[in-house]
Amino acid sequence: MGFNLQHMKDIENQDDLYLLVDEFYKKLLADPAISYIFTDVVKIKLEEHLPILVTFWSQAVLGTGGYTNNLTQIHLDVSGKEYLTPELFKIWLDHFYQAVDENFTGIKAEQIKTQALSIATIMQIKIKQQGMSH
Repeated sequence: MGFNLQHMKDIENQDDLYLLVDEFYKKLLADPAISYIFTDVVKIKLEEHLPILVTFWSQAVLGTGGYTNNLTQIHLDVSGKEYLTPELFKIWLDHFYQAVDENFTGIKAEQIKTQALSIATIMQIKIKQQGMSH
């Protein structure tokens, strides 16, 4: 992959985030190791899901506010149906990092990757705790 850093910019607005989550989900859905979570277990509708993701990440890196869902609980519910393994989180993160690195460079781009890692880490801890309490 030849990245042309001269033409890449940082994440600056919600349009950038939409591009990012759109590219990210193309990667997830093209990877049979993880795509079934989104097509069979959860059956997400991308046209509804992507704007929610934009709102979430916009709040996280642009400080816009507006995301009110309980992110952790949503994923605990998913893991209750189909165990979200550490391997799935690794695949998720790898695709997320790639989607960022192929499209953006800068402070916010680094920040969003750091936040994705910390979210994935917290979720895995919570899922483990949920497993112990059953």
